[in-house]
Amino acid sequence: MTGEDRPLRAVALGGGHGLQASLAALRRITPDVTAVVTVADDGGSSGRLRRELGLLPPGDLRKALAALADEGDQGQLWSQVFQHRFGGSGALAGHAVGNLLLAGLLEVLRDPVEVLDHACKLLGVRGRVLPMSTRPLDMIGDVVGLDSDPEAVRTIRGQVALASTPGRVKQVRLHANGDDQPTACPQAVEAVTDADLVLLGPGSWFTSVLPHLLVPELHEALVTTSARRFVVLNLIPQPGETAGFSPEQHLDVLSQHAPRLKIDAVLADADSVPTPDRLRSAASDLGAWTLLDKIAAPAVPGRHDPQALAASLRAALERRTDQWR
Repeated sequence: MTGEDRPLRAVALGGGHGLQASLAALRRITPDVTAVVTVADDGGSSGRLRRELGLLPPGDLRKALAALADEGDQGQLWSQVFQHRFGGSGALAGHAVGNLLLAGLLEVLRDPVEVLDHACKLLGVRGRVLPMSTRPLDMIGDVVGLDSDPEAVRTIRGQVALASTPGRVKQVRLHANGDDQPTACPQAVEAVTDADLVLLGPGSWFTSVLPHLLVPELHEALVTTSARRFVVLNLIPQPGETAGFSPEQHLDVLSQHAPRLKIDAVLADADSVPTPDRLRSAASDLGAWTLLDKIAAPAVPGRHDPQALAASLRAALERRTDQWR
């Protein structure tokens, strides 16, 4: 509870499996959890629906809904149905049921926020799932290491292409149907502004975490919110996107994309940080203290354990500033 005797208002920003991990941890701490989800996916079922229907890519939104679904039989049944993917070789092959349901709701209701609120009711979600923008966005990145000249910069377009590039991503940006500036979902901006805790990461750094900082209104909300801002680092570098990155390099990239952003705490798995002093120094440059803990899932390499991450987040929230040093 907060000082006002109400549940902690927590907001997690990201996409994919990383966001699922942070949501699974946060729901163990508070019932008031809002997911703010990237909308630049252009691959798989989401990419097909986006190209064919011109809708928001639903995949990451679906995963966030499933992560926050009620733990009772009804909520878990709908969560399982949402995540079910059709097999075979026909027109439905590869599509997740939840993607199709969200696409249908989007065509009928048109308003993505209203669509997601209805989906939350269906799954018994006590919090909220919001898109970072109500329009599908396109990712563009500057990548080196793809030519004989290792410093030559090549422009790569598309989230899937960036996530799988064999080169090294230097910088990313977002476009909305050719516009220079993407527009944030107003409810997402409000959620960040009113939050007590904002969580960035874990997740694909360039294509799931950083995109939130590339939407001007959302960027400003993250910079100015009075909430405590925590960063949860990945357990291992992601092939292609952050191959060879040290934990502290993730923070350096974060700072390059958002120089005004200050962080209160950086959480990392103790076994995934080879040089703790370097990480502490990089975190300090962002105004943050570092908490090293055992937060990796023992049986699933590269995945966070939600219960352990929740315990680490709870400890971070309860510690006084002078205890972090």
